[in-house]
Amino acid sequence: MADDKPKRRRRLVGRRPKSADALPAKPGSNAGKKAGLMAGVAGLGVVGTAAGRSAAKALRRKEILDPYEGEDFALLDADRGCVVTTADGVPLVVREVGPVTAPLTVVFAHGFCQRMGAFHFQRAALAQRWGEQVRMVFYDQRGHGQSGDAPIETYTVEQLGRDLEIILQVMVPRGPVVLVGHSMGGMTVLSHARQFPANYGRRIVGAAIISSAAQGVSRSPLGEILQNPALEAVRFAARYSPRLVHRTRGATRSMLRPILNTASFGADHISRSVAAFNETMIHATPVATLVEFLHALEVHDETAALPVLARIPTLIACGDRDLLTPVRNSEEMAAALPDSVLVIVPGAAHLVQMERPDVINDALVRLVERATPSRLVAFARRLRDRID
Repeated sequence: MADDKPKRRRRLVGRRPKSADALPAKPGSNAGKKAGLMAGVAGLGVVGTAAGRSAAKALRRKEILDPYEGEDFALLDADRGCVVTTADGVPLVVREVGPVTAPLTVVFAHGFCQRMGAFHFQRAALAQRWGEQVRMVFYDQRGHGQSGDAPIETYTVEQLGRDLEIILQVMVPRGPVVLVGHSMGGMTVLSHARQFPANYGRRIVGAAIISSAAQGVSRSPLGEILQNPALEAVRFAARYSPRLVHRTRGATRSMLRPILNTASFGADHISRSVAAFNETMIHATPVATLVEFLHALEVHDETAALPVLARIPTLIACGDRDLLTPVRNSEEMAAALPDSVLVIVPGAAHLVQMERPDVINDALVRLVERATPSRLVAFARRLRDRID
């Protein structure tokens, strides 16, 4: 660890569903299945109304000149790639940037209804800032992006933590590692810390938890919307009649897309290209992945991971307009982590790493400085001074 590691936490400010009791029969019975399927179809309009109100906010956003017009959001697709297969046989697509001999590796875990491209701006900028001193590894979580689908009973935060361990074993068998997780990816890091605590403070020397929460998002304003029984009915249908869900996948996505889009960005002025790329990621997410992980995010509890993360320097970051994981979630995590830096980005929402990549990139550079040996710290500082 560097000698200048902060001793105290600092704060930087950039100024279940309703249960089956709602159904007339037990889930396992034919009558219960039929009732659940009917509720799933009929209930789409219920949540759709709430989604429509959320979408109205997005439509009121002002259009401005797009600074990212023509941006190549497929940049990661051209990087070195491979496939890592999990213990239960799910292929995870991995991309990497930087030499395998780099003294440090940073591994990125993306969020719900996203893919590794959600870290596009980090890959583009940090590859230049870190050069050959840092290798970056990105991967698509199970059921997302180019990675394989999996049995829906494995769509849990706990399983995502085990997937991350496989990624580390295969892609980074030795050397120090910094983990970066956004949203569900942050929960992935927390799950990994709880399940594999011996790695923290030894090989894993730092972690960034961005727009995330240590326990279920049901406490958030948007979480209350997501507990609508119509969504539980769709999840019920995904388990017992996937063909029906496949036929109604357009309606399901239409129901949820406005909610997710509105929660993604907080500023009135957003890049149309960034917003369109986000929509593309959401639309490409399979319905089974969407509804099962929604439930997993509601009920997860990884607070037991916080004492493990307390062993290493951490970054906790979020936007102050985040509806999915409000500021209080980040504040609670930071309060439990004595060697954490809390970065709250004014005007930004859930996709803060895409909405304000400059702030997040700077925070990640500082995290690496705090978490790595002094020679890398000195190199990073010289490089940052040169860029500034």
